[in-house]
Amino acid sequence: MSLNYLVIEGNIGAGKTTLAKMIGEKHQAKLVLEQFDDNPFLPKFYQNQEQYSFPLEMAFLAERYNQLNRELSHFELFSPFTISDYYFMKSLIFAQNTLQSDEYNLYRQFFTIIYDKMPRPDLYVYLHKDADLLLKNIAIRGRSYETYITKEYLEKIAQGYFSFFKQQNEIPILIVDTNELDFVNKSEDYEKIATSIFEKQYIKGITRILL
Repeated sequence: MSLNYLVIEGNIGAGKTTLAKMIGEKHQAKLVLEQFDDNPFLPKFYQNQEQYSFPLEMAFLAERYNQLNRELSHFELFSPFTISDYYFMKSLIFAQNTLQSDEYNLYRQFFTIIYDKMPRPDLYVYLHKDADLLLKNIAIRGRSYETYITKEYLEKIAQGYFSFFKQQNEIPILIVDTNELDFVNKSEDYEKIATSIFEKQYIKGITRILL
């Protein structure tokens, strides 16, 4: 499949950044990674979601727009394609699960204005993993502020992603079940995913695969 702009997404702890880095390194692609550690509201949010959800989501919205607008606005001569570990729609998915209805309605107005101007990926890959496994991955990487993440929160985020997928017909979406895969430590699992991404064609809408 010919790709200029590839997105690797997933829930918190799904391994999206790791896989994006692996693909980017192998193919010498331009890598665009979300700078979530720079958001000063993130640690506060996990301790007090009600108070910090709106400034958190607005800060993410601004940062994601600025980064993607900067990184995707020009062609890289020596990179065959661009790969990112997030898509701009992520902003709306998370905001829908964290904001109060009045805050979300305001937020969505800002989001819609910006989203219409953003480029669409040639392929959007979603790494699906069950919440219990996500929690294990989150614990292993040991970020202190993520200790507040619950199974219920992860399940709500997953529901948000799948609601988005069901309404989406602008881009090809490939959902990969990774519950039985270890693409970090098993090269054959990585190759299964890579083959699905680069050697097959997908129409706009949802394609689910179990490798």
